[in-house]
Amino acid sequence: MPERFQPDDLVASLRPLAAASADSAHERAYRCFYGFEQLSAEHSRLGYFQVAGYRIAAQVWWPPAPRATLLLLHGYYDHSGLYRHVVEWALGLGFAVLAFDLPGHGLSSGRRASIGDFAEYQLVLQGALVQAAALDLPQPWHLCGQSTGGAILIDYLLTGSPGPEVGQTILLAPLVRPRAWAWSQLSYRMLRAFVSEIPRRFSDNSNDAEFIHFVQHRDPLQARSLPTAWVGALSQWVPRIEGAPRSARSPLIVQGEADMTVDWAHNLAVLQDKFAAPQIFRLAQARHHLANEAPALRQRYFDFLSKRLV
Repeated sequence: MPERFQPDDLVASLRPLAAASADSAHERAYRCFYGFEQLSAEHSRLGYFQVAGYRIAAQVWWPPAPRATLLLLHGYYDHSGLYRHVVEWALGLGFAVLAFDLPGHGLSSGRRASIGDFAEYQLVLQGALVQAAALDLPQPWHLCGQSTGGAILIDYLLTGSPGPEVGQTILLAPLVRPRAWAWSQLSYRMLRAFVSEIPRRFSDNSNDAEFIHFVQHRDPLQARSLPTAWVGALSQWVPRIEGAPRSARSPLIVQGEADMTVDWAHNLAVLQDKFAAPQIFRLAQARHHLANEAPALRQRYFDFLSKRLV
């Protein structure tokens, strides 16, 4: 694994996504650090766009003859640099890929790992869709979200207005309620008047030991605290989504049954009620971070998804 890149230097060197072209040394170091130089993309682009007061880092990969696009939304505490396996899979299907770092994550601006209101995530998603149009990325635009990224897409499908350009939606271990949600709410109410954040507790959320070690010890873009503001925003979002009208959409849902991060049984019941015949693929041994699960588990759900995106 190469030595760490310098995040601040990379952020300072980025150009607007629509104008980004030649790689800088900082961009090459970033791509090498996260393994993107191994991808079979014909070309790629790393830059940013402005939306809702945030400077959002984004990157695009094109295969030789793209036939569709995958918009990729990462999970809480994550960033796009951790999603090489999903990008590689999508490129293999002939999809261009647009990924972006959520506010407060990765190379994007904003207080680390925080948000004032989940509605801000919808504004950022809309900004990404505007970028997809500006770059003339091929339609349909399929959507894929891991955990909190999945929550953002659930919100979009239930309360937004997806246009005909939007294709299938993939939800990987989607967040509706986290595990032990009642206790989390009680803790939030007790702590919010006294502290603005608490130390982050890392979990073994994948069967890939190399990934767990990398995230916990080597990744310079990992936040080390849990802002109480984010928990407050989530507490406002959960009842709004659980009370939202039903959608005629039928997302593809992948869920690990060894997931100790989200309340997955409750969440699947909610999603089956909210969507018309969602297709659900459950993996007995899989944990929460499906985008970085062990290779055999990843391949099983990639096969499931590939058959439904042809």
